[in-house]
Parts: sequence; C-alpha cells; structure tokens
Amino acid sequence: MRKWFKRLGILLIVLLVAALVFLLVWEPMAAREGQAPVADRQYQAEIVRDEYGVPHIYGATDPDVAFGVAVAHAEDDFSTLQDVMAMARGRYGAIAGEDGAAVDFAYHLLDARGTAERQFPALPADTRALFDAYASGLNAYAQEHPEELKLSKLFPVNGTDVAAGFALRQPFFFGLGNTVAALVSGEPLDPEPGPPLVLPQGQEAAMSGSNAFAIAPEKSGDGVTRLVSNAHQPFRGGVAWYELVVESGEGWHFAGANFPGSPFPFLGHNEHLGWTNTVNQPDMTDIYRLVVNEDTMQYRLDGQWHDLESRQVWLPVKLGPLTLAIPRTIYRSVHGPVIHNDDGWFAVRYGGIDNLGNLDEYYRLNKATSFDEWRQIVSRLDVPSTNFIYADEAGTIAYFYNAAIPDRVEGPDWRGILPGDDSRLIWSGPVEADELPWVVNPASGWLFNANNTPFSAAGPGSDLDPADFSPVLGIETRMTNRARRAAQLLGESGPIDRARLEAIKYDTGYLREGYIATMLDSVAALDVSDDPLLERAQALLARWDLTADNRGPADALALLMVRPFMGSDYNREAMPDPREELERSANHLMDTFGRLDVPMSDLLRLRQGDVDLPLDGGSDTLRASTLWDVDEDGRLSLRHGDSFIMFVEWEPGMQVRSQSIQPFGSATTRPDSPHYTDQMRLYAAHRLKPVHFWREAVMAHASSRRQVFSPAP
Repeated sequence: MRKWFKRLGILLIVLLVAALVFLLVWEPMAAREGQAPVADRQYQAEIVRDEYGVPHIYGATDPDVAFGVAVAHAEDDFSTLQDVMAMARGRYGAIAGEDGAAVDFAYHLLDARGTAERQFPALPADTRALFDAYASGLNAYAQEHPEELKLSKLFPVNGTDVAAGFALRQPFFFGLGNTVAALVSGEPLDPEPGPPLVLPQGQEAAMSGSNAFAIAPEKSGDGVTRLVSNAHQPFRGGVAWYELVVESGEGWHFAGANFPGSPFPFLGHNEHLGWTNTVNQPDMTDIYRLVVNEDTMQYRLDGQWHDLESRQVWLPVKLGPLTLAIPRTIYRSVHGPVIHNDDGWFAVRYGGIDNLGNLDEYYRLNKATSFDEWRQIVSRLDVPSTNFIYADEAGTIAYFYNAAIPDRVEGPDWRGILPGDDSRLIWSGPVEADELPWVVNPASGWLFNANNTPFSAAGPGSDLDPADFSPVLGIETRMTNRARRAAQLLGESGPIDRARLEAIKYDTGYLREGYIATMLDSVAALDVSDDPLLERAQALLARWDLTADNRGPADALALLMVRPFMGSDYNREAMPDPREELERSANHLMDTFGRLDVPMSDLLRLRQGDVDLPLDGGSDTLRASTLWDVDEDGRLSLRHGDSFIMFVEWEPGMQVRSQSIQPFGSATTRPDSPHYTDQMRLYAAHRLKPVHFWREAVMAHASSRRQVFSPAP
C-alpha cells in the first residue's frame, strides 16, 4: 500500500511540475508567429540628435524616414514600444498581468485585428509602405538588441500589426471605454458622453484634456501668427508624447510629436501650417438591447433570427514567473461588439467602427501646404474624434470640432438604450463635416479649446450658436475651469502678444464657478467645531486666493481638495463628501509636513531619477498639473498634465520657428542617457527649448549623427 501511495505522490509531483512548465511556456508557444513585411528594398535613414536628444530623421523617401522614426524611438524607449506591440497582438497580459489582460479583452472585443486585416490592405499604397517601413525599423532594432526583449515571438511585426494598435486605441479617446466598462460590470449607464476611460498601466487616454490656442496676426500686436499646442497626456506609457522632426526627399517635413507605435507625428507644424488637438466628447456610441434566444444563440432583427457570432479567446495573465490562460467568449452581431451581463445582451456601435482611414488622414495632413487642402483632408472624418486648432503662414486660424458622429435618424432617444431588433437604427456612416462646428478667422482674432463645448471658442460675437446644430449630434455643452479662465483672459482688451500668450498658457487661476464654487461653499457650510484641525483647515481654505501658483498659504490644501471635486465633475458623479475630503487633505499635510500651510512646491514635485523639482499648477488649471502618484515621503510626483508644449510662429517674410518642452527628456526610460532628465529644469521654470526645424540649425546643434539601415532584401 505504501508503494502505491509513493507512486501516487511521485505522479502528482510529476503532474505538478508538468503544469508549472506548461504555465511557463504555453503563451509564447501558443502565440501566432509574427511575419515581417515583404522586403523588396533596403531602407536607409539618417538620425541626427540635437542638444536635447530630439531625433531629426532624414531619408530619401517617406518610407526611409518612417524606418528611421522606429529606430530612433526604440533607442529612446523600446520598452514602451514593446508594450504597444504586445497590445496590438493581444498579448499585453503576458507583460502586465491582470491590467494587461483587460486591454487584451478590449482588443478581442473590438476586433482590432480583424479591422486591421480588413482595412489596412485597402489603404493607399504609399500609406501602407510607410507602416511597413516603420514595422521594419522595429524589427531591425529588436534583432540587434535581443537582450531587451520582454516576450519571445513578439517580433517580427508588420504594417498590419501596427495598424491593429491604432484600431485598438482610437475608440478610447472619445469615451468608449466608459460604456464597455459599465456593460461588462453591469453598472448603470451614463446617458451623457464622457471623458475617456483611464486605461491600465499608465496607458491613460487624455482623460483630463489639453489646451490649444491660435492667435491671428491682426490680434498678436506684431503681425505674427501663433499656434500653441499644450497637450495633456501621461508622462510615461503608450500614449505619452514623443518629440521628433522628420524630413524626406519627397516633401515630408514636419516637427511635432507622436505616440509610441506611430510612424508620423499627430500634431505640430510643417513649413506652411500647423495644428494641435484636444479631446472632445461627442455622443459617438449607441447601445442596443438584443432579443436573444439563448437556446439557439440567435438574436432577432426585423422579425428574423440570426446567429450570434461567438469565439473563445484565451487571455494571458502574467502572475510572477507564470502566465495563466483565462478563457473568455467574445460575441458580435451586425451592430458591433456584444456584451452579456445580468441585465441581458447589449450590442455596441460607435463612430469610426471598422475604419482605419485615420492612418492615411494623418499622413496627408503632415504634407498639406494650404488651409484649403488641410480642410479637405480633415473633412473626411477618418480621425474618429478630436478638436483641431489650426494656424498657417497666411494668417488663417481655424477651429474644427472633428467627430465621426453617426448619421442617425431623427426621432429615437439616442442617449438611451435602443431596441436591437430594428435595423433602421443601425446607421452606416458619419454625418458630413459641414454639419459640425467650424470657426474660421473669427473677428476676435483668437481661438482656443480646453476640452469644453465648441460653442465657446472665439469670444462673444464670434462664437457659434448651439441652436444651429441638431441635438441628435450629441455635442457637449460643458465647460472646464481651464475653458472659463481662457475665455476670460483671451477676451480682455488689447493685443495678445507673445508675452501675454505665455502668461495665459501658464496661468494657475481658478474661477469661483462650477465645482470650485461647490467645493468652497460646501466646506464653508460644515460644522467642524468638534475638530480643531478641521476648523483650522476650513479657515485656511476660506482664505485661498484661487490660484495654484505656490504663493498662497492655502495652495497645498486646495491642490489636494480640488482633484476629487474635479474628477466628480468630469465624470458627472455626485460631489464627494466635503468633510471627508477636508479631513483627508488636512491629515495628509499634517502627516507629511506637520503643518497645513506648507508651500505647495514642497508638496507637488517633478521627479525622475535623481532629479526632484518643485512645481506649480493644479488639476484643471491652464498650467496643468493634473494627476500624480503619492510617493513614500508623502510628496506628490506628477505623472499627467502639461506633457508636450509647443509654440509655433509665422512672422511675415521669415521662416517658421518653434519652441517646445517635455517634462523629462527624449529618453524617458533610459536612465543612463543624458536625455533622461535634461528638460526637467526648463519645464519646471516655464521655459522652452528651440525646435531646430531647419537642417542647418540642427546640424549646428547636433549631439550625434548616424546612418541606420535595414537588412538587405
């Protein structure tokens, strides 16, 4: 009998070891083998880095430049590029665990791979060539640096893989994630469009928005046309800005910034024109309640029963050295992705579904030379949603509320849950661009957006009337503090010269309106006579000067208080309990500093490596210090806010010039690089560095220069 127990014990150990080995190796073994683009030529690019390490990529052709973009970015941040490629292949959970698996679930639910495989081959040949060349650059770097690889079989990749990353990420910028998250969890749905969902592991979308300004030459005081890009993104991760300048022998010459996984900049300027973006919040998503026969797994449409598409996927979830395999069933109807919860079966359809024309649109915008050409390109509405603020050498300024809003029929309540058995409610495309808000060359001479309604963009007399637009479009009407403050400052009399524009951009003020008024009034109404600390905190906040400029004794306390109230306002949730927030904020200051009136700059820090700097600005101020991590010492380490700032100027008779800044440097994940932290002191001091748009300028300031090649075909 003991022999049998011994044999059984050995068998169990063998089975356990086998199971552990399987969990160690199943994911790369099960992963689909990557395919490199078909190589019919060798790519060659020159990478010249300026004194701040910003890459300037030159090539004879546009694909040569795209190849160099991938190599240069990988030199600075191959870690994040691998994360993005893992997302684009449904394998991020094998890197980031449970949070990564949530991204992989969205990848399968939205059919990002299917969209890429259907739509990428239909793109123009030169756009496909650009993406294949970019993929070749990633492959070349991966092959030369195998010691940096996080996952086996992640490379090689091709243009379709890169396109799948676009298909996955683009819907989250207009709030689709909020809808998906609510349906998956069975929580009540928000009837209003909202800010995009915060994605895991630093992959936040532009939840807290951006600022953008354009000043016409007649308003600038010196005849200069100015454009300010002030994007608010996370400082690290898959949607952190990466600065670059590109120039090819085929006329592609652009300075700006992109996200990891893109062969071209998304904002910035060329010689003739420029633009920047801010997140808008149109009603882009419709939800349908399906009538499903679960016995046959069919849904009813126009009185007929149709098979509900289903397929099982396995989500990799890294857990220490092991990778678990979690099964999930993905459903789809003719409407779009289908989610089943305790309340029933729901289909989701959203603007830009199954469209990857934005890959081509951004490329064409990079090379546009006039406002008419630029307007014709953006009017395609292939970029699903984002505000555009535009300026050019001719002095034209413009604002376009870009959104591929579904072309819905009048009548149904599109904000509610729609009947899924009526095919008349399944729209097939977007409205026309001319139906959306445009403001071109307003009489005021200025334009702005700070993630607010498009009906406040140019000041009284120049703003659009919301009554002129159909309510079916679902255009938001909300205002942010940044928007109220920008409208106030821009609307003051007199020219808006460079100095005044900089003061507006770096403004740290709040208006006593909206959630700020709610916060202050609710705290003032508290009876805190039972708690001496809260009495002192209440009295201190009552004396707050409504700024986050590091000068007032209440700034630190207000900084901690504002963020939860702002978050509730952005998400249209009930305001937080004022006593709880006052107690939380006061206790944090006392525990960290032993006082309430600590200078805000001692609390709010910009930290990377060994550099630790004081900061100003707050959540929802024009000088945006929006989100932070609480470090072990109680200080707040900023991770989201003013992430890329660029001032562009066209002066009559002069070449375009620009300046920019980022929070850390070009090599954000390379601690050994001199460009890991070299922009931090400029950033904290409200200073900008030059953008060497012209080759002679960058050659005069070059810190390195080298040629890169792809393997010979």
